[in-house]
Amino acid sequence: MLDIKLIRENPDLVRAALKTRHSPVDVSAVLAFDERRRAAITEGDQLKAARNEISKKIGALKKAGEDTTEIQRQTREMGEKIAALDAQVREIEEEQRKLVLAIPNLPHESVPSGDDALDNVVVREWGHKKTFDFEPKDHVALGESLGLFDFERAARMSGAGFPLFTGAGARLERALIQFMLDLHTTKHGYTEVSPPYVVTTATMTGTGQLPKMADDMYHVPGDDLWLIPTAEVPVTNIYREEIIREPLPIKFVAHTPCFRREAGSAGKETRGLIRVHQFDKVEMVKFVAPGTSYDELEKLVGDATDVLEALGLTYRVLQLCSGDMSFAAAKCYDLELWAPGFNGWLEVSSCSNFEAFQARRAGIRWKNAEGKTEFVHTLNGSGVALPRLVVAILENGQQADGSVVLPEALRPYMGGIERLAPKT
Repeated sequence: MLDIKLIRENPDLVRAALKTRHSPVDVSAVLAFDERRRAAITEGDQLKAARNEISKKIGALKKAGEDTTEIQRQTREMGEKIAALDAQVREIEEEQRKLVLAIPNLPHESVPSGDDALDNVVVREWGHKKTFDFEPKDHVALGESLGLFDFERAARMSGAGFPLFTGAGARLERALIQFMLDLHTTKHGYTEVSPPYVVTTATMTGTGQLPKMADDMYHVPGDDLWLIPTAEVPVTNIYREEIIREPLPIKFVAHTPCFRREAGSAGKETRGLIRVHQFDKVEMVKFVAPGTSYDELEKLVGDATDVLEALGLTYRVLQLCSGDMSFAAAKCYDLELWAPGFNGWLEVSSCSNFEAFQARRAGIRWKNAEGKTEFVHTLNGSGVALPRLVVAILENGQQADGSVVLPEALRPYMGGIERLAPKT
């Protein structure tokens, strides 16, 4: 959430930034509510001051034996007017908050201006696109021959977009989760947490998923709970409505399933594991001092790319343009893996700096070196998402005989298995 003071004092700056994000929010409407709110508060404060002065006189008048009926009536009328103004302020604040909650974060000055993914900038690439002396298969054909998953039975259970990993596929998924958690906790210094998989509306609002993305989420209306779309939501809200006492930065990592309604239209982009409604992910979340957050963002990207390099997978880092960033991000990098069977790049991580946007919504503060209480900056990044990581491992490791050679770093987590072979 943006600071109302920023909107009030720099409306043209905010309008220009929102234009690069194609946001339809009317800043003038926000300012109109703000003006009404401030006017009502001022009138209420003046009435309270006047009532206090009159109240002081009542005691003196009574001691003097004078009639105080009229002055007491005036005091009651003032009280009623003050109560009405207080209610008006609460109503205005609620309407203003609804508008402000719909405003996306402002892009950092280093973010390139652009309309969509075509305007994203490739920052760097690592590795080389693998070539084969045979026609490479996609992950669906490989996985079916290796007995790693069963999309048909999963669809009968839950509908399209819900994968069923079986046998070595389930073990591969578990091995990758354990490998990533170990890497982030032992090498990168994150503390592992295991959060709830369902959260309240307030929690979803705190990280910016609500109200904008409600239609993409799974809601349990009877209990007003939501299935988490990412571990970012519960982990960021660990310090909701708190003043953090621990030294910053604080770094958490969590593995959770993730649930999202959006899945795109049928075709190459949704085939197999490419885009699903339920998937597992290892997520990194940071709480940092405001002046350090952009250095911490670069470190976060490094922590995520360490996973990909350890697995020997070719990847590239993209800086997202203003029109393609998520609602809450001030700056974002996407990490994409090369998948030869898919013949394209697949996103496996987004690493974002939200500055104080989420902290202001969720009430997450800390005391700085001067002892002043201020909002922290929050960051998060996938470290990394499982389905497309599995796709890249299978398609890059495939051999002419239909087997798949596993990355060396993963083999200890697979009980020493070096290769997945087709069922005979």
